[in-house]
Amino acid sequence: MTSLKISANRSGREDAMEQRMQIRMPARRSLASELVEQLRGQIEAGVLAPGDKIPTERELVEDSGVSRTVVREAIARLAAEGMVEPRQGSGVFVTEPPPPAFQVTHGELGDLIEVCRLLELRLAVETEMAGLAAERRSETDVAEMQGLVSRIAADIADRGDGTEADEALHLTIARASGNQYFVRFLEFLGTRLVPRRGLVTDESPEERRDYLTAVHDEHRALVDAIARKDADAARQAARRHLEHGRGKLERFIERQRGADKPARRPRG
Repeated sequence: MTSLKISANRSGREDAMEQRMQIRMPARRSLASELVEQLRGQIEAGVLAPGDKIPTERELVEDSGVSRTVVREAIARLAAEGMVEPRQGSGVFVTEPPPPAFQVTHGELGDLIEVCRLLELRLAVETEMAGLAAERRSETDVAEMQGLVSRIAADIADRGDGTEADEALHLTIARASGNQYFVRFLEFLGTRLVPRRGLVTDESPEERRDYLTAVHDEHRALVDAIARKDADAARQAARRHLEHGRGKLERFIERQRGADKPARRPRG
């Protein structure tokens, strides 16, 4: 085991200046990684606040017992992460944290009502995304979309639900829009917001087949519109597809409520 001990140096705060924190890491980890984790921990815990000057290179060497090379590497990593900022002739200072990113908690994803609200957000975004994809798509994009539609059909015929190909199709449409933010949006939210496996397996085989067949037809209509470069038709097809999913989800919620069960996302 390797041990580093770093003292926090905070201007105007004697208690924080005296605070000393100790970490123990497996010896296989580099000393620079240990020092990075120690300093990052002090920053995230507020021991070193935005605007504070971190201990000097010499102080870090003395406190931790590592070389100047290790200290410089650790500071360089923290600077690359945007957590500290070296200032010529002044030292290294803790930066202001970035504004919180858009995020959805696991609890929200687990609540079917919240999933329904998120689906409304997808509906607004993906409707326009489909229109832009129709205007900007390449022949390669179309070929990839058509291949994915065929994969979905084959999976459904094999008693699957086409989830993986479905996700890939939505991401391919996002890329065809020519706007990377659509891609990042879908990658962040994920396309499993409607828990299709749970929604279809509580129904009869006939209902399951009808639902998945309708979803496949919606995908095909959407891709056909994009292939024709018909932006309006693509938007309409995307809206119909997502509204169908939302309606299915709302009906599932009502069934859960009718059975006096919590409206929680079923396990896939």
